[in-house]
Order: sequence, then C-alpha cells, then structure tokens
Amino acid sequence: MTTPGYAEKRYAGVTVLVGAERGAYPYANSVLVRGTSETLVIDPSLSLVGAAPPADLVLVSHAHEDHVAGLGDYEVPAHVHEGDLAALRSRDVMAAGYGLPPDATADTEVILRDQFHVRDRPDAAAFADGTVFDLGGRTVTAVHLPGHTAGHSGFLVEPDGFLYVADIDLTSFGPYYGDLGSSLPDFEASMRRCREIGARWYGTAHQKGVIEGAGDFSARLDAFAAVVKKRDATLLAFLDEPRTVEEITAHRLVYRPHIDGPHVEPVERRTAAQHLRRLISTGLVTEVGEGRFRAA
Repeated sequence: MTTPGYAEKRYAGVTVLVGAERGAYPYANSVLVRGTSETLVIDPSLSLVGAAPPADLVLVSHAHEDHVAGLGDYEVPAHVHEGDLAALRSRDVMAAGYGLPPDATADTEVILRDQFHVRDRPDAAAFADGTVFDLGGRTVTAVHLPGHTAGHSGFLVEPDGFLYVADIDLTSFGPYYGDLGSSLPDFEASMRRCREIGARWYGTAHQKGVIEGAGDFSARLDAFAAVVKKRDATLLAFLDEPRTVEEITAHRLVYRPHIDGPHVEPVERRTAAQHLRRLISTGLVTEVGEGRFRAA
C-alpha cells in the first residue's frame, strides 16, 4: 500500500494534514496543533508514514487502523480515551474488536500489521472526557463522542474554535456502529452533543474535510443522521410480514448488495439488532413468535 503524503491546510493556529484521496479510507485527515511550548498530532494517518511532522505527543480519536497507521513514526506519549485504550495497546485486541469470524480476525491482524503498520503501544495512556492538553497559548480539550467505538472522541482547539469530530464524518455512507463496542444510542447522543458545541470550524477525518460555521455543519449533520432514520424505514418496510434476524441481516441495512467480504454479515447483524431494539422499545415493532419480528 502506497503512502503518497498529505497536503497542509491552515485554520488559524490549526493545520489539517489532508490525507491522500481527500482522506478517503484507507487514508484519513490528521491534525497538527502547535502551542508556544508543545506540539501535538491528532490521528496520525497512513499518509504520514515516513513523513510525520515532529510532535511532542499524539492524541488518537479512536483505535481504528486508519487513524493510527502513522503512530509508529512517533516515539512520544500517545493518548486515547479509556474506552479504546486496550485496543491501542494491543493489535490483537484491536483486531478482535471488529467482531469478525476467527479466520477473518486472523487475516485482519495481518492487514493491520503489514498494510497499516499497527504495532502494540503498551505505553499508551488514557484520557477522560474533558481532559485538557495545554500546549502554551493553545489548548486541546477531549470531547468524548462514543458510538462509533466506545472511546471515540473529538477534540476542541481553543482559542481557534476548531472542533475535530473524527468519524462523525458527515459522509453519505452515514453513521457506522457495527463493531462489538459500537452503540447506536451513544452515536445519536454524540451527534446531539456536537450540535451543542459552538465552533468556527468542524474538522472531519475523511472526505468532507473542514466545515466552516455552525449552520453549515448542523445542516450536514442533519443529512448524516438521516441515514439512521432511512435504515429504520427500510427495516419497518421489510417487516411487513414476520422476519427473523437472519432474514433482516441478508436484506441489509448498511451495505449495498454488491459489497462482499467477511465483515458484511456480522456488521449487518449487529446493526439490525440495534435497530430492532429501538423499534421494539417505541412500539413500532413486535415479536410475534420466538425470534420473529413484525411491524406493529
């Protein structure tokens, strides 16, 4: 896998290191923040491998391979939310967290090692929601935004008014909550929290880049969140007659029919289960027989 480097874009005192292909997976956008006493990097991506800018510490929004591929270039303190600490410390734990079948998990561990340069970071330290990193004249505050992963976090840079929201990435794919540690209710709560934080710029980890202004960000977040409602509607329409979780999984709420791979079935199953729980709790779906569900 090639690492063609990155482009720098400045937003006051914040520099976004735009990854290859506008940060589309397997790449991502990283963030460089300089103060008068220290410099930090957020989410060193694959595009930073072999070209990482100097930094005194690294912050990781969550323990997914596209956000830590460049971490091996840094022999400085690395910090992640306590919810993802075990996965950052151990590549095996990271691979297991995707919830794939055993053979696919073993293959994923190899991909993490060989294509994304992921190695164990037993020295990684945990931060909590609200932890402030003072760089001298500029602060970076951790904002816990779980749902994508248990520890997924954003970072608010002040006084610049730059909020990095990581994988609340505003893409047309919509929110992803298909890992073992993912949570649809938490993801929705995290999106609501993002709306409450007034910022000048909102930085995403992938193609959408940086959005200027709370109004534009809120509109794009509406469209992103609407994908969840679309999945609800798709499921309700499919439940016009009793269906099992296996049937819902095969019908698909997340991936298009042409997408294939060992990740598809487990992600679809976990996503279906979460949507079923919420629709049952609101009375829109009932269990009409053991393991069979129908729209009420």
